[in-house]
Amino acid sequence: MAQERRGHTLQVTALVNETFIRLTGAQQVRWHDRTHFFSMAARLMRRVLVDHARNRGYQKRGGAAERVPLDEGMAVTPAPDVDLIALDRALDGLEQLDPRKCKVVDMRYFAGMTNEEIADALGVSIDTVKRDWRMAKLWLLRELKEPRP
Repeated sequence: MAQERRGHTLQVTALVNETFIRLTGAQQVRWHDRTHFFSMAARLMRRVLVDHARNRGYQKRGGAAERVPLDEGMAVTPAPDVDLIALDRALDGLEQLDPRKCKVVDMRYFAGMTNEEIADALGVSIDTVKRDWRMAKLWLLRELKEPRP
């Protein structure tokens, strides 16, 4: 949430509360270890933020109102800093290629964990976490810059 714009409609407390509710609602989950818990918590925080972005975008664009396309030249509003929906799709692609790098991004970006905490949770060295973070950032930047059909 530290990277979000001022006045973001989803506050940190609401994010943590919603994540906690979803974690406690997952009664069928057998927690294997601390890493499993942190991975799930980071993934759920990502889901909460993406769901919020989708819902906000839906309401912002008129909800169920009829959509009228505008010429791109008429658009005057700047694009948001981070498109969480596009980031979510890119992270799904990264997870297919390298699940650990995706976990590092989830834990660092969405859960706000430090490199040391991530290394401890994943059972790898801090250097591995730093390397995974650098590679994941580069991969995500490339994915988010390439136009999608």
